[in-house]
Amino acid sequence: MSKAFIFPGQGSQQIGMGKTLHDNFAQARAVFQEVDDTLDQKLSTLMFEGDADTLKMTENTQPALMAVSMAVVRVLLSETGKPLPDLAAYVAGHSLGEYAALCAAGSLSLSDTASLLRKRGQAMQKAVPAGIGGMADLMGVDVEQAKEIAAAAAQGEICAAANDNANGQVVISGHSAAIDRAIALAAERGFKRSIKLPVSAPFHCALMQPAADVMKEALCHSQIMPPCVPVLPNVTATPTQDPDEIRSLLVKQVTGSVRWRETVLKMKELGVSQLVECGAGSVLTGLTKRIDKEITAISLQTPEDIASFLNQ
Repeated sequence: MSKAFIFPGQGSQQIGMGKTLHDNFAQARAVFQEVDDTLDQKLSTLMFEGDADTLKMTENTQPALMAVSMAVVRVLLSETGKPLPDLAAYVAGHSLGEYAALCAAGSLSLSDTASLLRKRGQAMQKAVPAGIGGMADLMGVDVEQAKEIAAAAAQGEICAAANDNANGQVVISGHSAAIDRAIALAAERGFKRSIKLPVSAPFHCALMQPAADVMKEALCHSQIMPPCVPVLPNVTATPTQDPDEIRSLLVKQVTGSVRWRETVLKMKELGVSQLVECGAGSVLTGLTKRIDKEITAISLQTPEDIASFLNQ
């Protein structure tokens, strides 16, 4: 059975995440300590027992979620005594999760990944003043319908399909007024369950260009190695192991759509039959069930989850 490791994005964070891994595994403690040291911040303390609103700040959320994901991966590697290619044929991550995927596959070092995600979070937060942009989940629409609605709602502003998450779940992003118009248009077309998301910025649309510029500069100075297994980037949903392509696509990812539904279907096409979600929450596990019921998905968050996985 071919497996792929997948890594969650923003929204999966919660206070307490990673604590049982920290308490039970030296490998996990080493990950959290290295991230703390790199960022010169007790991020692990914030994650384990801090304030939810502080953790929800994008500059904290992004490296924190990556740290939990990498703690899971390092424990798996240690407990099995096997390298990643013996455990997974591919890796992929949702938005910031793509950085965790690259770190897991040895393309980015842990310290570089933490630094890049701290910079990415800060740049994305600063790119658009509060209240100017927003995001909404259009329930029941497919990606082409979402693109049509977004284009009709733009009226000279930015409005675009940001996340193609699953069948009938597409997130749009852009100027707040345009998002409101898109929700109204979706309702007129019979899609009544659109939900404005409680996000701090309009991610994955052209309004994020200032953040993309910051990341282009940051990534120019970061060493990116060929990953030990192919990664499926958000922007293309096509496997690659080319460092130059990875670097370019990480920049494009800031303003581009997250093609998650296509990513999952591509992995199935490549022979993957099980997706293993490494890190906080089980959002991607749930999306997998909506995308294709023939692919099994499991979430590894706790020592018990890892023990069960190793015994399967």
